[in-house]
Amino acid sequence: MKVNLFINNKEVPTEQYTKVRDPGRLSEVVGFIAKGEASHIDQAVQAAHQAFRSWSQTSLDERIEILLKAAEEIERNTSFIASVTAKENGILLSRTIDEVKLGLMDLRNMVDLAPSALQSRELEDESGWVRVVKKPMGVIACIVPWNAPIILTLQKIAPILLSGNTIVVKPSPTASMGVVTLLATMAKSFPPSVINVVPGGGEVGSALTSHPLVRKISFTGGGNTAVSIMKSAAETLKGVHFELGGNDPAIVLDDVDLKEVVPKIVEGAFRRTGQFCFAIKRVYIPDKLYDAFYEQACAVADAYKIGHQLNEEATMGPINNELQYQRINELVDRLEKSGAHLVKLGKQLEPENWANGYYLQPVIVRDVNRSAEIVTCEQFGPVLPLIRYQTEEEVIQMANDSEFGLGSSIWSSDFNRALNIANQIEAGMTFINGHGQTPLGSKTIPFGGVKQSGIGREKSIEVFDEFIDYHGINFHKQKS
Repeated sequence: MKVNLFINNKEVPTEQYTKVRDPGRLSEVVGFIAKGEASHIDQAVQAAHQAFRSWSQTSLDERIEILLKAAEEIERNTSFIASVTAKENGILLSRTIDEVKLGLMDLRNMVDLAPSALQSRELEDESGWVRVVKKPMGVIACIVPWNAPIILTLQKIAPILLSGNTIVVKPSPTASMGVVTLLATMAKSFPPSVINVVPGGGEVGSALTSHPLVRKISFTGGGNTAVSIMKSAAETLKGVHFELGGNDPAIVLDDVDLKEVVPKIVEGAFRRTGQFCFAIKRVYIPDKLYDAFYEQACAVADAYKIGHQLNEEATMGPINNELQYQRINELVDRLEKSGAHLVKLGKQLEPENWANGYYLQPVIVRDVNRSAEIVTCEQFGPVLPLIRYQTEEEVIQMANDSEFGLGSSIWSSDFNRALNIANQIEAGMTFINGHGQTPLGSKTIPFGGVKQSGIGREKSIEVFDEFIDYHGINFHKQKS
């Protein structure tokens, strides 16, 4: 399969293509992705800028109709889009299919919220008349990551397009094929150049974030890249919208039913092989429950079946790319050399293929110090530290002792007790007795973090404010 750039509703071939290898079977090439250059970014941004003039003048009703038509196209092609994505990024096919469906749910929720979110308002008194209009900004640069490329692309672009902006999307170099396939499928329903996609490396990213016609940069990924983007954006005073990493704590209170909560916490840590931004990264357990929690967590993790993402038996797939695979391996090596008590769990499916993929077993680490590297970093992989605590005051302090603040969770049989602690956590989101959003939460909670976990929010009605400008018109009445 060969995937080209997509500019002005046309496939654009390039001189260079990058081999895309299956992270679960590295000997297999699943396709070739066009490698964009800075000149392609200029071409895409110029096209999006021209398209903005007409797209921004369409009615909201027309934009909604077009986006819903595009959603139907995605639905018809869900299996193909998910298959392409799973093969290149290593996430279980079943989960990838679910994420396409969840992304479409987010898209349709944005459609429902758009009329009230984008409504202008008028006011009048004896001195004058005022209208406050919400207008689109222009060309928005969207940079999406490799770990959940389909759902993160959809939740990012839906409010941008509904607001009347046009987009140029740069996918991750290690998960581009699915994103290009998704957006090319959507673009069939849109006017030319509203949606453009340019895969590539650092040169492409720099050209996009520094282009003078880009009005705002919406980025999901790591903090170091966000710093570089912010510096680049400063040259032309672009706006930035960041959804960054986390070091999400889970706080277990002493009144829980371990049989009920342990499987949910382990799933919250190891889902997607630990490769999602609000995965549980550290668990705080009261001393009296610590040993029992550890034993049950190990039993749950040991039931995981690690194998190729298209293997229907597998419940955990490979790591996405070599750099992340090496990073996690090195982290585990340092833990072992430090004398930490860790255990590697789970069943290896097709063990003869393990050297041919980026496979890792889930790892649980016990009796670690609150300041250990594994506790303070964002591991972004299947390694989970368990930390003891004595008092609620102590655990709140430990949970907040981080420059990250994306997600968090409290586990208790007493709602009011859990709520009291949740109110003291420094995070953009806190879940009680679960780790992730309920359907109601997915529709209404602004998704994002505090401190170094992001700037701005995604999802919910608040996201529209990220991609509009306000225009105030004030009429002065003549005095009689």
